[in-house]
Amino acid sequence: MSQQLVRSTSLAGAIVLGLGSILGTGAFVSVGIGADIAGGAVLWAILIAAVTALCNGLSSAQLASAHSVGGGTYEYGYRFLTPAYGVTAGSLFVVAKSASAATAALAVGWYVTNVTAIPEYLAQWIAAAVLVLFTLLVLGGVKRTNWVNAAIVTVSIVALLAFIITGHQQTAVVERASVEWWHVLQAAALLFVAYTGYGRIATMGEEVQNPRQVIPLAVILTLAVVTLLYLGVGSALLHFPSIADFQAEHFSLASLLPTGPIQWLVAVGAVVAMGGVILNLILGVSRVVLAMGRRADLPMRFANLNDQQTSAPPATWLTCFVMLVLVAIGDIKTAWSFSAFTVLVYYGITNLAALKVTKSDRFVPKWVSILGLVSCLGLAVFVPWQVLLSGLIFIVVVLLIHQLRR
Repeated sequence: MSQQLVRSTSLAGAIVLGLGSILGTGAFVSVGIGADIAGGAVLWAILIAAVTALCNGLSSAQLASAHSVGGGTYEYGYRFLTPAYGVTAGSLFVVAKSASAATAALAVGWYVTNVTAIPEYLAQWIAAAVLVLFTLLVLGGVKRTNWVNAAIVTVSIVALLAFIITGHQQTAVVERASVEWWHVLQAAALLFVAYTGYGRIATMGEEVQNPRQVIPLAVILTLAVVTLLYLGVGSALLHFPSIADFQAEHFSLASLLPTGPIQWLVAVGAVVAMGGVILNLILGVSRVVLAMGRRADLPMRFANLNDQQTSAPPATWLTCFVMLVLVAIGDIKTAWSFSAFTVLVYYGITNLAALKVTKSDRFVPKWVSILGLVSCLGLAVFVPWQVLLSGLIFIVVVLLIHQLRR
């Protein structure tokens, strides 16, 4: 008889875990990028991204309840759709989350250089060093425990509230030129990535008390808290006169603040939050690479474990390599945009798989998954055309390699 994990996680514990998986680059970077694109309409972009994320979160919860395995949509694609969907989803996940980790690492570099005397040209080197450091920690068996997760969430929220309060103390709201509706949708596409992380709640079916009720409720409440924080940050951004001149490629909230304790608090909160995100992403991506190695969708050497069977060195180092390549681009906005396109298509597959769940296992209405699917694919076409083209080429190459390997 197989052993089962103890159902020890309450609703509050699931919410804290969700907040710890989401808060980071989204709050401290991407809301600023969204404001650069959508201007004063950034709050509408946040709400559109929130609705899309809610539908996807509920679809993920539905799938996790019906098919409780590691590997996320990579496994769901195999189980409910076809191997081609599974391979596509797995490949998109690796690239999307690697791009998110690269963005977080680059943001750490820019936050550090913004509040210290370190030259800006070293930001990429700091980012690369951070990725290698966290890779070594993962190989050493380090994971985010519950108390570390709670500490990261607390520091992140305190820093964000400090920024929001400081922003709303500015004397006047900056006048922003009117924007076209497609700018709002483009901003929403990039901001959607700021919500991903709710999947960690969805995969807790074996650990949560009363999972059919707790998991959907935890997803909804987590996204509600995150949305309120993002709306607060977005509104505060529009009160800073310097927001009109900032560079989205090198953006940090701390750069908008005057030198002093609040700037340091925001910078420390950002670095702590994004460090936690990087650790989570290296763990998550390497496990999908491991699963793809086991199915021979990647060379089987990536399925090898260490002697103690506590880590997967080949899969983890491949993960680190992909993230370092994206860091070499050195452009936060480009890395984040590529992450947006790939993760939107990934969750499109998630919603498609959720529609295949049998009626007896279903507790999320089908219309939720349909709305999630339409929202994901609809927003995906609003990323910059260079990113859209690159993403489509990547998907075609993945499918061709899959067919050749078969």
